[in-house]
Amino acid sequence: MVIIRREVGDVLRERRREQGRTLRQVSSDASVSLGYLSEVERGEKEASSEMLATICRALDLPVSQMLNDVAVRVAIAEAEEAVNVPDSPADIRPGGPREQVLRPTPVG
Repeated sequence: MVIIRREVGDVLRERRREQGRTLRQVSSDASVSLGYLSEVERGEKEASSEMLATICRALDLPVSQMLNDVAVRVAIAEAEEAVNVPDSPADIRPGGPREQVLRPTPVG
């Protein structure tokens, strides 16, 4: 099962690391505690939309881009889950129907 807060945290962490910034720097710029930002990045805390906007602003990351990146990750994870979990016995027998994983193309 896809946990969206983990995907959000992964996107935020990747952006921060791409910028070569520390948790301390971003937490200071976003005016949030270092511990809170760390928990959000690890997917342990579910940040409010206002808090996500603040963190995204500190990362110079448009909220729309963050949401798009998360949506792509969720779509991929859901497609992978659909392939890995047979819906019926016919799906697992030799010659049964096959599913194709479609990877969405990011917008922007």
